[in-house]
Amino acid sequence: MHKILGHGLFESAYQSCLYYELGKSALSVEKEKPLPLVYEEVKLDCGYGMDLVIENSIINEVKSVDALADIHLAQVLTYLKLTNNRFGLLINYNVLKLKDGVKRVVNGY
Repeated sequence: MHKILGHGLFESAYQSCLYYELGKSALSVEKEKPLPLVYEEVKLDCGYGMDLVIENSIINEVKSVDALADIHLAQVLTYLKLTNNRFGLLINYNVLKLKDGVKRVVNGY
């Protein structure tokens, strides 16, 4: 079924469910938080959208792919560097055991 509907549909569903679950806690959570691109001190509208930002410090990127690739890690590291945050989570929901799909990402480690 993953192959028929495409990964993007599942990623948005997983993102929405995780946002909902985190929202039930006392944590501050932002969904699709914009991260503008600044070029020569000019803020451009073609920036990035971070899936979830928890407590304004942990960036959570949601995936539903056959396997995490270096480009996924690079994406989270870029977000961490641009926001001056240290910690991120890269979660791939297309795994048998969720714990096998969770990768902790640390900026500067």
